[in-house]
Amino acid sequence: MTTNDVATLHPQELNISRLVEASPELLFRGWTEPALLMQWFTPAPWKTIGCEIDLHPGGRFDTLMQSPEGQEFWHRGVFLEIVPNQKIVSTDALVSGWIPSAKPFAVLTVTFDKEGTRTRYTGRASHWTEADRDSHASMGFYEGWHKALDQLLDLVRIL
Repeated sequence: MTTNDVATLHPQELNISRLVEASPELLFRGWTEPALLMQWFTPAPWKTIGCEIDLHPGGRFDTLMQSPEGQEFWHRGVFLEIVPNQKIVSTDALVSGWIPSAKPFAVLTVTFDKEGTRTRYTGRASHWTEADRDSHASMGFYEGWHKALDQLLDLVRIL
């Protein structure tokens, strides 16, 4: 497995892609049901302790993350596109009500493509600037997204 194994669409993008043993339907549920998302979304030892999802374009996608030291951080955004069991696009450039956010960081695109009995899971983070991309990479984008995906796979195995 490589950490940058998908062709980039533009210079401000980071991405991961893995062929996984899970159905698109279960992966989609893990991303779109708050009770499920809170169990895997933040790479351990961080936790997701709050989640609000209004699953439609313009709908709220807010998560409350907690550091190992107990600090809490809201990540607020909206969905831009939802294709059930296939694709989720969200951004923090806007918040609920199509209101511009104070500091946009990225547009996130997650796709679930059926390949035989497995699914190609692809996550893309498209940043506003190369500096934002570099900051996200230095915060552990690749390790964090792969670890979170492992946590999601552990969860969907028991659903």
